[in-house]
Amino acid sequence: MRFTKIKLPSWVAGGLLAVAFGGTDASAQNVPVVPNVPQEDAYQLRALPPQEAAQEAAAPEEAGPNRYLETAFLKDRGVATYGWVDVGIGGNAWGAPWNGPITFNDRNWQAQMNQLYLVNEKVLDLDANTWDWGGRVDLLYGTDYIYTTARGLDGFLLNETNQWGVTGSPSWVSSRYYGLAMPQLYGELGYGNHAVRFGHFYTIIGYEVVPAIGNFFYTHAYTMQYGEPFTHTGILDTWTPNDQLTVYAGITNGWDNFSDPINVLGTPNNPGYIAANSNAAFLGGASFKSSDESQTLTMTVSSGNEPLPQLGPLAGYNVGNRSILSTVYINELSDKVTYVFQNDNGWQFNAGNLATADTAQWYGINQYLFYTFNEKWIGGMRLEWFRDNNGYRVFNPIRNYWSNGDWAGGYRGNFWEITWGLNYKPNANIIVRPELRYDWYDGADGATSAGNPALPFGNNDRSSQFYGGCDIIWQF
Repeated sequence: MRFTKIKLPSWVAGGLLAVAFGGTDASAQNVPVVPNVPQEDAYQLRALPPQEAAQEAAAPEEAGPNRYLETAFLKDRGVATYGWVDVGIGGNAWGAPWNGPITFNDRNWQAQMNQLYLVNEKVLDLDANTWDWGGRVDLLYGTDYIYTTARGLDGFLLNETNQWGVTGSPSWVSSRYYGLAMPQLYGELGYGNHAVRFGHFYTIIGYEVVPAIGNFFYTHAYTMQYGEPFTHTGILDTWTPNDQLTVYAGITNGWDNFSDPINVLGTPNNPGYIAANSNAAFLGGASFKSSDESQTLTMTVSSGNEPLPQLGPLAGYNVGNRSILSTVYINELSDKVTYVFQNDNGWQFNAGNLATADTAQWYGINQYLFYTFNEKWIGGMRLEWFRDNNGYRVFNPIRNYWSNGDWAGGYRGNFWEITWGLNYKPNANIIVRPELRYDWYDGADGATSAGNPALPFGNNDRSSQFYGGCDIIWQF
């Protein structure tokens, strides 16, 4: 999202912040497979193991949520219509108006309707060696919309501004906090063991996802929020030669971008850069399952040029390659215990001043441990270390940036967080997710939009934060 996506819109914030703060060396899903929810992305391994384990323990009659929007006419033609509402509240112990860099539930002790989410899809049938077609459209209304907009679709282009003069910002806005996004709009063709997707779709990078029903925790890891893309527009082939191996390969136009050309701002500051007039990016990877399907290793990569708007005397924009490599390992240790390990490594070249050819880096490690008590209760813990090496990725709060309010960023250092949570499922349609979280930061001060020194928590004067929150998801 951003000037570059900080799981913010990846295009916006990064490059501008790097120069705005003048002191950096450089330079934000995958649709989850949710039990009994029709998912075209089953082959993308977006399943959340704890939820799967709970579903397997449920009685057959409780196997799936009631789908109130389904009709016999559409079901007979393979079309599924469903959705959910996610409402929650959370706050920090400092009493600050924002929960620091925590998203998506960023407002302190103010109830949010994070997602009113609607899906219409036709899932591919790849069981036979015949051609089949499918497609999907997703609509998200709520406070989460700003994290998954794409320039040229539900976001302004980099040469367009909103009412506050901010470029590349979300455009389908109904108020400061609420708006609409269309995170997926694609078609699919399949034959044998190949499925080709074309259009606008969630990324295959990482573990956590935008749809609330695909995550164990209400809050998100820094890695997901700030280190990965949210969506792509292009073409992606998924090849499943056998039950243990899945291979992905495709071409997109970068991070969180629908139709914004790389040269929309004119000639870049570095026109001689390799493929400076192209934002074509490779998106691919592979997933390996053990023979008993208890372990999965997934490695995915995205690499291509991005436009990097600049602030300050240089102005204009740079072109630079942005690459990310994500590794996710899932091990279902037993019927009750699941362990997940994730490592992301990201690079942005030419992120700052052209004269210094700055390169920004971000990387981190996430670990999750889930325990299934019974079919209604699951416990989970997440421990994360994320490093914004050059103060390029993390800033807060994003809503203030889009609405020309006070924001801060440029945090060069280490972010740590540990989160404890529960998932309570009283019936097949409802999930309650309470959690406690502690964050701390070890690194250099950033700066506010006014240029004052800033830390990421409290009123930009604290290096740590205790947070508590809870949300309720109702599927329909």
